[in-house]
Amino acid sequence: MSRENDRERALSWLRQVSGELSTATIKRLEDTLPWYSEMPPGRRSAVGLVAQAGITSFIGWLEGSSSTPWIAAADVFGSAPRELLRSVSLQQTLQLIRVVVTVVEERAKDDEMLQEAILQYSRDIAFAAADVYARAAEARGLWDARLEALVVDSILSGEYDDELPSRIAALGWHGHGEVAVLVGTAPKQLEVDQIRRTARHMDADVLIGVQGSRLVVVIGRATPRDDVPEGEDPVSFTAIAQALEPSFGEGHLVLGNEVPGVVDASTSAKAALAGFAVARAWRGAPRPALADDLLPERALAGDPLARSALVQRIYVPLKDQSTELLQTLWCYLDTGRSLEATARELFVHPNTVRYRLRRVADIIGWDATHARDALIVQSALILGAMSESASGRRRLPHRR
Repeated sequence: MSRENDRERALSWLRQVSGELSTATIKRLEDTLPWYSEMPPGRRSAVGLVAQAGITSFIGWLEGSSSTPWIAAADVFGSAPRELLRSVSLQQTLQLIRVVVTVVEERAKDDEMLQEAILQYSRDIAFAAADVYARAAEARGLWDARLEALVVDSILSGEYDDELPSRIAALGWHGHGEVAVLVGTAPKQLEVDQIRRTARHMDADVLIGVQGSRLVVVIGRATPRDDVPEGEDPVSFTAIAQALEPSFGEGHLVLGNEVPGVVDASTSAKAALAGFAVARAWRGAPRPALADDLLPERALAGDPLARSALVQRIYVPLKDQSTELLQTLWCYLDTGRSLEATARELFVHPNTVRYRLRRVADIIGWDATHARDALIVQSALILGAMSESASGRRRLPHRR
């Protein structure tokens, strides 16, 4: 009975001094928490409401202390606007709770029963605050995942709108340099956090999307190529893709071409998707394979980007550079990559053929003396010849 009397006395005292406690709490917040003083007036007022609600909730809790001692978070945080959770961190919230509890403890230092109640209440309200922030983080994580999936879908489809940059910024995108898209098979257990950690280690950021059995990763350099210190080379997208390779499932892995920024990522995505669709046609394809190394297969599958790339990057430069080089390349490929047969047909020395082939490799970046490169180059010559009008075609040598 004595304990019940003590509780009633404590409740009566708390009701009388609740206003004073609220005023003292606000004063203590201003004196001890710099972040509180730096807040805009509206948010500072909202924090003050939370502090006052904490005192009121403590009185209500003490009145029903025989019930389950878990504080309903809405009792304390319900009076604050929703954006307060986004502007005040969990650490700051715990500091706020500590100030409120300290003020009440100092005023009730002579009441042992009240001191014990404050200790229990402060523990429960701290757990309640953690629960509120955990739920908010979970909801924000689900929203971010849906937004990220929407952004990746927009990149893959190429259907951009004015809101795409703001959506990407809302995801905390740190890629400010070039971008490339990596496409592979989704693993049975996708470790999104591991992919992000690996990318950060390689000075890159990623956007991740799963489409059926495909895993799509948009890779962006955190530092633009032009901002890399002189004498240093930026980490290549191939190296980044190799580091991310263990996070993909079994099967082919294709890296699209590098583009200037994330708003241009659709071009890289289309190349990577087209390459992924035909990668099985390249026996012994590396993992990852470059979409540009799959140009012949993509062209045969009807990819207009691949056909245009082959013509513009191989046939046109050689045609504009030297008819002699183009003729030598045609002969070399038509004779089964035989130096001697090419030399006999062109009435030159085999060393001359070697020299011309080296010049071809310098111009287009593919070496026709290698089997895979020869396939790419020959596909480009065929497509280039087909694309010319009958009146504009050059007369090319035929085998005798």
